[in-house]
Order: sequence, then C-alpha cells, then structure tokens
Amino acid sequence: VQLQASGGGLVQAGGSLKLSCEVSFRSISNYNMGWFRQAPGKEREFVASINWSGSTTSYADSVKGRFTVSRDNARNMVYLQMNSLKPEDTAVYYCSAPIYSGSLLRDTRFDYWGQGTQVTVSS
Repeated sequence: VQLQASGGGLVQAGGSLKLSCEVSFRSISNYNMGWFRQAPGKEREFVASINWSGSTTSYADSVKGRFTVSRDNARNMVYLQMNSLKPEDTAVYYCSAPIYSGSLLRDTRFDYWGQGTQVTVSS
C-alpha cells in the first residue's frame, strides 16, 4: 500500500487548504482511513478519520467544526478540507490506512503511513 498526501502549503491564519491522499496498490473501498499530523518537537497526533463508506467520521477536538474529512472510493482518494486555519495547525500532515478492514472506526489501528505534506499557517 502506498499513500501520498498532497495539497499542503503556506497560508495565513483564517485561510483554507484542502489536502488529498492518493492510495495506490490497494482499493480503499473496504477500509477506514485516517489523517494525522506532527508538529516540530511534538508527537504525531490524530486529526480525523472516516469509515469505509463515508457515513461516519471522527475528529480531534482541536479541529472539530473547522476540518472535514471525505473520501471518493471510486478514485481511491481521501481528502481533508481545512478551514479557519490557526498557527497551531502548522504540522506535517499524513494520511494513514489500516492493515485490516472490518473494524469500527473508533477501534481502527492505522498501520500504513505515507509521505506527509507540510502545512504552515502564519499569524
């Protein structure tokens, strides 16, 4: 499984970015998917996840109401729309996939990680 995140960049506080994650070598149709981020000097943290059908999503408290995760199974893509960005959102963002399908979203263990994309929010 290969995951490639893109769409990051430099944006002013209050701005928006949409991240994309292209998944190769495996259909994502039956798999929950997740987004994580890692800021300099900090541990990687959960941002958002979405179940295999797109009917259920989960968000970190810090991004609720500002970020929206979505997916297009036909295109094998996952997205993260980020609005009202804050300087504290600055991080490298990664998409992730589990090895196994069939888990409830809250129980999903994310094992595959791709190259991240840098998001920098200036104040």
